[in-house]
Amino acid sequence: MPENSTEVTAAGIARLAGVGRAAVSNWRRRHADFPKPVGGTETSPSFALPEVEQWLRDQGKLAEIPLRERVWQQLAGHPAGAVPALVHAGCALLLVRDRPTAWLEITAVSDERMAKVLHLALTDLLTARFGPVTESGDGSGGGPSGCVRAVHTPTADELLPSVPLLRATAELAAGIGARQAFEFLLGRQLDANPRQFTLTPADLAELMAALVETGSRPARTVLDPATGTGALLRALNRPTALYGQDADPDLAALTALRLALNSTVESCTVAVRTGDTLRTDAFPRLAVDAVLCHPPFNERNWGHDELAYDSRWEYGFPARTESELAWVQHALAHLREGGTAVLLMPPAAASRRSGRRIRADLLRRGALRAVVALPAGAAPPYGIPLHLWVLRKPGAGVRPSPELLLVDTAEPAEPVAATAAATASGGRDRLDWQAVRSAVLDAWEPFDRAERTGPESDAALGRTGRDRPGVSRVVPVIELLDDDVDLAPARHLPPPTAAGGSAELTRVRDRLTETLRLTATLTPPLADLSDPARWPLTTVGELARAGALQLRTGGSGTGPGPVLTEYDVLGSTAPSGTLPVTTDGPPEEPVLVEPGDVVVPVLGGGTVARVIDEATAGAALGRNLQLLRPDPAALDPWFLSGFLRGTANNRQASSYASTATRLDARRLQLPRLPLAEQQRYGAQFRSLAAFEDALRLTGRLGGQLVQGMYDGLTDGTVTPK
Repeated sequence: MPENSTEVTAAGIARLAGVGRAAVSNWRRRHADFPKPVGGTETSPSFALPEVEQWLRDQGKLAEIPLRERVWQQLAGHPAGAVPALVHAGCALLLVRDRPTAWLEITAVSDERMAKVLHLALTDLLTARFGPVTESGDGSGGGPSGCVRAVHTPTADELLPSVPLLRATAELAAGIGARQAFEFLLGRQLDANPRQFTLTPADLAELMAALVETGSRPARTVLDPATGTGALLRALNRPTALYGQDADPDLAALTALRLALNSTVESCTVAVRTGDTLRTDAFPRLAVDAVLCHPPFNERNWGHDELAYDSRWEYGFPARTESELAWVQHALAHLREGGTAVLLMPPAAASRRSGRRIRADLLRRGALRAVVALPAGAAPPYGIPLHLWVLRKPGAGVRPSPELLLVDTAEPAEPVAATAAATASGGRDRLDWQAVRSAVLDAWEPFDRAERTGPESDAALGRTGRDRPGVSRVVPVIELLDDDVDLAPARHLPPPTAAGGSAELTRVRDRLTETLRLTATLTPPLADLSDPARWPLTTVGELARAGALQLRTGGSGTGPGPVLTEYDVLGSTAPSGTLPVTTDGPPEEPVLVEPGDVVVPVLGGGTVARVIDEATAGAALGRNLQLLRPDPAALDPWFLSGFLRGTANNRQASSYASTATRLDARRLQLPRLPLAEQQRYGAQFRSLAAFEDALRLTGRLGGQLVQGMYDGLTDGTVTPK
């Protein structure tokens, strides 16, 4: 085996061969010639990738490893670690894109010679793209003396183990493009280490970027002082200069390369620095058009003691527990007059008593322009409905506004059966980002336009023209300057009464009456009691092996179209999720549901199964769902779904994960019955499902009517009889 050969774990082998990890374990036990471990531990050994590739080919289990997978395995098994390898790959991709002729010349030599020549080429390229390694003076944005750029030039010795990876990465870039190749590798690294990074979802980043790009004030120079993976800066459309800083050197380097490879910012200045932003600001004299920031939340050690006399605390010295208000003032300090900042904030920052004086001064001086409440699941931590704060730098040419825009995009939660999976994911699969974006921008754009065009436009539009009951309201600042200075939108935006007053309540009541009548009609008749049947049984796994049904698992795929989520299955609602949009090459085909498919959740331990109808067909299968596609000549779908819902059946087919019950659909049992007898049972199960749907609708309408009556009686729109 060559020295420094890439190593791969059993999970990586399974991914290469397109099988489960159990298959790899079987190969190790059954085949004496299976490659021996070269590293790792007894419980998680690692193997030499070249040996694994050769063995798989010899066994006919692998014709050719996909190039993407080969590059990823080389990166993941790099002797220096995945992150340094990814930085090397990003540097090489930048050279491939910007100086393709030089790259071809460099790769025409031996590995040792290539490492030395590549070091010289990267020294020149990275200096031209990111500036000198250290800055004396203010550099590009007023950086302090000794400020170090994020991307260091790797030495020839550091590059030598990466040369095979870099050759393969360039080959991948030739097929899908340099930017897409880096996005693919970075995405894999983030997915493989989800707990190490706090990510800003792409939809949220686009919304925050849109808030600073609206109107006639173009955001050409933008700063992100807590840049993370660069999602916010990457979401901008036409910047001319991007500045970022992060305390994590690895993230800062990856972000700088990601931005430099982004086609929309190819010709703009990119300056990313490493360091603690609040303690050591890399751009102390920089004034930009806009600031975008997803700061760390609830930090106690943010520099409270050593920064007491810092000039940035123009609106008050933040308390030790108010790190978010320190980030707010840091953002304002870097804006030019009239510039806009958008920060993602925890909801407590809008109401904690320790921050009320700073909030009050932000309001009095017109610096805080809007507070937007997002739905739970918009960003981590997913269980909390976070806020967006929109700020504007006051100045001589900026007219202070005596009003604050409050927006609440949090929709009422649908009644969903409680499962461990529903709690863990926080409902983020159900977010309608297009509706959230429209609600926020439809409220912000007229408010921003009225502020920019002067009092005459403000009077013509009128405050009521900018208010939407339950969604947005323009509130006079004087109403907010009380003892609490509570800026939570929900406190000032009570929901509208039944979205239509007494007339809507009447319609809800009539629909409830009709549904109750239908429920009575659908109530199952008394069953004939008899001795338990003794059917011969089979399992779903046996039926799948016999070709009577197909098993598919959801959760993968990219592109447009709705997604059937586990919440939709549990609540019997229409598909509500969306697929991610790929930027790293051809889209992955999702599993699309068809009429007659039976879908079951794999987490939670509940007895739920849904038969797909014509209205739901064509949706993609979401994660934590398994699809059973029966052969109609052998299995009736309603018969299948009914027996899958048996309590005893689910209990014997379930196992316990660390925090939830997991269903193994292959172990679910069915009786062996002729098709005609299956259809007789299927008709009864279908009637039960219709009865269940009617009960569910009755509960929703009843809850809506009761809450509407309470709201109407308490706000005066309904009077007692």
